[in-house]
Amino acid sequence: MSTVLIKNATIINEGTQQIGSVLIENDIIKTIISDNNLPKADKIIDATGLLLVPGAIDDQVHFREPGLTQKADIKTESRAAVAGGITSYMEMPNTKPQATTQEVLEEKYKIAAKNSAANYSFYIGATNDNVEELLKTNPKTVCGIKIFMGSSTGNMLVDNESALDKIFANSKVLIATHCEDEATIQENTTIYKNKFGEDMPFKYHPVIRSAEACYKSSKKASDLARKHNAKLHILHLTSARELDLLDQGMPLSEKRVTGEVCVHHLWFTDEDYDKYGSLIKWNPAVKSEMDREALRKGLADGVLDVLATDHAPHTKEEKDNKYFNAPSGGPLVQHAMVAMLEMVKQGIFTYEMVVEKMSHNPAILYQIEKRGFIKEGFKADLVLVDPNQNWEVASNNILYKCGWSPFEGTKFSHQITHTFVNGQMVYDNGNVDESIRGERLSFDR
Repeated sequence: MSTVLIKNATIINEGTQQIGSVLIENDIIKTIISDNNLPKADKIIDATGLLLVPGAIDDQVHFREPGLTQKADIKTESRAAVAGGITSYMEMPNTKPQATTQEVLEEKYKIAAKNSAANYSFYIGATNDNVEELLKTNPKTVCGIKIFMGSSTGNMLVDNESALDKIFANSKVLIATHCEDEATIQENTTIYKNKFGEDMPFKYHPVIRSAEACYKSSKKASDLARKHNAKLHILHLTSARELDLLDQGMPLSEKRVTGEVCVHHLWFTDEDYDKYGSLIKWNPAVKSEMDREALRKGLADGVLDVLATDHAPHTKEEKDNKYFNAPSGGPLVQHAMVAMLEMVKQGIFTYEMVVEKMSHNPAILYQIEKRGFIKEGFKADLVLVDPNQNWEVASNNILYKCGWSPFEGTKFSHQITHTFVNGQMVYDNGNVDESIRGERLSFDR
């Protein structure tokens, strides 16, 4: 038996802040102590002045393995994740081969078991003709079904009406959707390509992949979910109007149509395209300041349920192209939590809300067993944060395999100091323990 005592931390959990200590025994939170009567332990960390939060659970990442490992792989990106306070992730199916069968899905789990520093789950991907395969998915061991209702990296677009209806009618697991209306995007693309040719400015990305394209597709998904009483989670919402499609005014555990927002859509606006160009080209697109403010308010008010990254790296060489040849997506897992904590410092959010949306709510929504909270008997996925440590994102401290970040040059006032995954200290002040492996997530469904 091994024990670790984290003492005198400011514990942020379930809407409260309190000074306290946590005893870890093996992989479990054994005891939470609120006084000075501290137990003995094999290792003691004095966390005076530090924040202690439950590890973040990122419900949307693209780690690019297998088949696209020139961009990223499970080993490199999971290490960047734990350095950023993310202790569990759910990874998307648009790899090579695409994870659209149970066999390919299990191969990804085998890779993660060997290489992942964080806990993991993988979505199975929908196609126009694999409905029967989707229905074999075990709800206790797989996070969900991913449907691309708009084309993106990997082009897994599902546009067959009958297939969509069957998936929503029969799925026993959560359905997560990428929602952008393909016909609207193609129509806009033709207009602006005729106008600018190959030299189109990146600032027109949110005009091509417009708020209307997002709303039309999200409305279709939510209508299907309500028709069949399916559990739908709309990923990376970007526009004010889409928020009206989500269930509101009830506990998260009772909602059937929920929404996720990503860090980059809370940080950037369309005014930033002239500066960053392809580095902030994501699908769906970063949109107007009005949309960003609506997303921020929706998150704070509980309309938006989950905060994620949509971590989707490409090489710098791929990104350094003109608009139509530059792929969409960027790396975020290492910097998502500190970016959110910076917005706390700016007075936009609170610590308690960030923890709720990054840790508690993903655990509730996906019904993840014994994670996402600082509770006795739960897995010891924990993160220590120094709230008074100024630092700058630079090429020499970026851990992504692609080697770049849209936050390079940004100064943050919070820094992750320690990350524990299943009670093991996988990250310690800049150093990742290469020997530690995460676990496959399980679900109480």
